[in-house]
Amino acid sequence: MTRTESELRLGSPPPPRTPLFERIFEIRGRGTTVGREIRGGVTTFVAIVYIVLLNPLILGASADITGARLSTGELTTATALSAAVVTILMGLVGNAPLALAAGLGVNGVVAFQMAPAMTWPQAFGLVILEGVCIVAMVLSGLRERIMNAIPKPLKTALTVGIGLYIALVGLVSAGFVTRTPDSAQSTVPVRLGINGHLVGWPMAVFCFGLLLMIVLTARKVPGAILISIVAATILAIVLNEVFHVSGWQLVSPKVPGSLVSAPDFSLLGHIDLFGGFVTAGPIAATVFLFTLVLSGFFDAMGTITSVSDEAGLARDGRIPRMNRILFVDGVGAVVGGATGASPNTVFLESAAGVGEGARTGLASVVTGLLFAATLAFTPLASVVPAEAAAPALVVIGAMMMAQCRNIPWHESDYVIPVFLTIAIIPFTYSITNGVGAGLIAFVLIKVCKGKWRETGWLLTVLAVIFAVYFGVNGVEALFR
Repeated sequence: MTRTESELRLGSPPPPRTPLFERIFEIRGRGTTVGREIRGGVTTFVAIVYIVLLNPLILGASADITGARLSTGELTTATALSAAVVTILMGLVGNAPLALAAGLGVNGVVAFQMAPAMTWPQAFGLVILEGVCIVAMVLSGLRERIMNAIPKPLKTALTVGIGLYIALVGLVSAGFVTRTPDSAQSTVPVRLGINGHLVGWPMAVFCFGLLLMIVLTARKVPGAILISIVAATILAIVLNEVFHVSGWQLVSPKVPGSLVSAPDFSLLGHIDLFGGFVTAGPIAATVFLFTLVLSGFFDAMGTITSVSDEAGLARDGRIPRMNRILFVDGVGAVVGGATGASPNTVFLESAAGVGEGARTGLASVVTGLLFAATLAFTPLASVVPAEAAAPALVVIGAMMMAQCRNIPWHESDYVIPVFLTIAIIPFTYSITNGVGAGLIAFVLIKVCKGKWRETGWLLTVLAVIFAVYFGVNGVEALFR
């Protein structure tokens, strides 16, 4: 019996089975290949893995209200673990070439604003609540209302202000900028280096790393930040071990006894969901929570849109599985709080993988698996001194400052609110203060010009909340 006769007797042959990768990730449907996705995932990892070094630097530089500090080992484990989990989740659920990790800027809120006002478990509890709020907004559709309420120039100003803030943290961490000891009597509150001069080999390491990072970034070298950190760290180790140079800011660059060790999961699940409302007070905790939601939610929206556009995923202005992508972003904050890594968010460095051809979630799965592999190499993080890692904060801050081009400086209603948002964040070392000052100024200008209807009730309520936040201590003092 011929094959044709067999087919006539048994019916039409079953359609060929779709490969597993095609069913999950739509590889051919998006015009890519498995090899290209793997290459893109590796490229994204190389571009983003610096966060495993920088997040411990930022969170470890601050103490909570009890004076407790987090160790480099446990922070490195938390950062790598949370990034691995949520990036793989993004690949499987969102099917997008987007990598997530502890967000720069928002981790500064956790370290320098929230932790001094509460304990670390309480701060991470608020991070989890942030994720819950974002997920609820995605599921309810409230995100559109909030997006319409906050003027775009103020959201852009927030990104710029955080960029300045991150850069200042990097300069201070490396000792490039220091506080004047007698600043109360001096007209200059901060100064360059020591006594107005850059001295010492540790400062030379910082300058070397910064200049190298600037050059590599300008030349668009993949992994420019990581390459520069590694190069500066090697130089620091040589200076410390061979020439016995001292004066390092936070970490002395010593060769570890072993490159591999068991991960430190001591921060996992160490949270207090609502304790921050008691320790810091309900108003302060609410403002902290609002700042986390505002920063995380809108930063993610901008990054997702820009990277997806570059990948050619948008169809008629819409991104496939957008709600799933936003859902995973919200879950990322929950995972970040539960692991002790601060909120996870989508990283703009995902564009590096897209540039290598990544178009599907398979690239994210590859990036996530590589993050998981770094859990065994946590001792390497304790080798990197602040002088080698801090240049990345300066360069990333500069990149965030580029958003200034999108601010309508010619519109008088926005100039002062935008300026206050940008300036007050680094000047007061507080993202919360900058957000509040900008919103209050914007609402006040609109009301005084008879345009109060343009602000909407939601923005007015937010401005009132911030006004109470700024004045609550003064009011309390009057009744003591």
